[in-house]
Amino acid sequence: MSTSQGHPQRWLILGVICLAQLTVLLDNTVLNVAIPSLTQELGAATSDIQWMINAYSLVQSGLLLTAGSAADRYGRKKMLIAGLVLFGIGSLVAGLAGSTDQLIAARAGMGVGGALLLTTTLAVAMQIFTPDEHPKAIGIWSAVNALGFAAGPLLGGFMLNHFWWGAIFLLNLPVAALALAAVVALVPESKNPRGDRPDLLGALLSTIGMTALVYAIISGPEHGWASGRVLATAALALVMLAAFAYWESRIPYPMLDLHFFRDRRFTGAVAGAVLITFGMGGALFLLTQHLQFVLGYGPLEAGLRTAPLALMVVALNFSGLSAKWTARLGTPVSIALGMVAMSAGLVSIATLTGHGYGGTLLGLLLIGAGCAVANPAMAYAIMSAIPPEKAGVGAGVNGTLAEFGNGLGVAVLGAVLNSRFAALIPVAAASLPAALASADSAQERGRITDAFSSGLETSQLVGAVAVLLGGLLAAALLRRAVGVPPRR
Repeated sequence: MSTSQGHPQRWLILGVICLAQLTVLLDNTVLNVAIPSLTQELGAATSDIQWMINAYSLVQSGLLLTAGSAADRYGRKKMLIAGLVLFGIGSLVAGLAGSTDQLIAARAGMGVGGALLLTTTLAVAMQIFTPDEHPKAIGIWSAVNALGFAAGPLLGGFMLNHFWWGAIFLLNLPVAALALAAVVALVPESKNPRGDRPDLLGALLSTIGMTALVYAIISGPEHGWASGRVLATAALALVMLAAFAYWESRIPYPMLDLHFFRDRRFTGAVAGAVLITFGMGGALFLLTQHLQFVLGYGPLEAGLRTAPLALMVVALNFSGLSAKWTARLGTPVSIALGMVAMSAGLVSIATLTGHGYGGTLLGLLLIGAGCAVANPAMAYAIMSAIPPEKAGVGAGVNGTLAEFGNGLGVAVLGAVLNSRFAALIPVAAASLPAALASADSAQERGRITDAFSSGLETSQLVGAVAVLLGGLLAAALLRRAVGVPPRR
């Protein structure tokens, strides 16, 4: 394959690897729609729901860098196939789970396959396209991700209306099987023969550190932020993450080369990616609960009403409009404007949902437009700051930031919601349905619903601030990096 010309079947291969990526995305978005069903049928509390999401995200984020390094050394096609097989097996186990603990364990297992998929899809794309085509390829990759975001709630809502909740995980099986057959037939093998060996201790330290951090955040409202359990896990998180940073700076084969952070483009994109996914992951977690618990929509209708966000991303990226805007405005300005639009969308959802669906629709369209511009620009900034032979590691960094930000957003904004809800309804049960079931009158149920709505509004506004700060910080750092060549 000629690097200067690109692979002759590169656009078909891009479609194949995006199909593989779709399996991961369907799982994430479908689960959000299923939250009320899981709450009622498995008796899951809010903290259980958070762990169903975070067990997957945290295992995945902890392993992404190791998976990327392994793909660079042993072969990206091999790791892509392994990821599809593991993800399919995990989906089957999750679909047949009989308790919250079993489902959480299955989700953690799926995270291993998801880590391999997220790193290899973007890494393969960077290998088969020419440098000039990278921005366009990443834009399409991002648009397909958004399409998965839109399809997940719709498919999940349809299946929940006709089948039991486990069917949402079994939905992954035919998609994974089709992607596996296509990958075997079409995707070329690529690897770096001189690649570094996997950093197993780094993977262990980062996984423990991030798991402990999110556990402390989830446990805060329930046990008290000053309780021994929360303080101990927070301290463990700080120690493990500090040890991870120290280890990575001392070894010759780090998962994450800390010298990358000397590149201002890389640092700016990292800062923006964490905060944008923090706000978006937590906001979606809250929005699905608002549409179903507060406004009373069914799963399918809730999925339909969140679809405009993703459809806006798809329209702007596939039409090439977002790429043209970015080329005209430059990466820093594009990211700033995109994230300002997303922040405004979150504010609209938080403050206007009480006046009907119009405010929510406006917010979703603003968020979608912002995502279409900001996300591909930040992914390209990260990948372009890392040597081509380290494409797997670069994809691992990009995926780690997205997964960690998403998991942390669910934990933090979920904790804000729980704290606000508990402050307004001191005797509230562990979840809104349980609190409503224990209410003695219609007036009491109305008071509980109003308190939950107030908690949702506060949490959404916190997410809006995070996204806005991320946009301003990333734009400032990237603007300073204009004209500075990437480090190699």
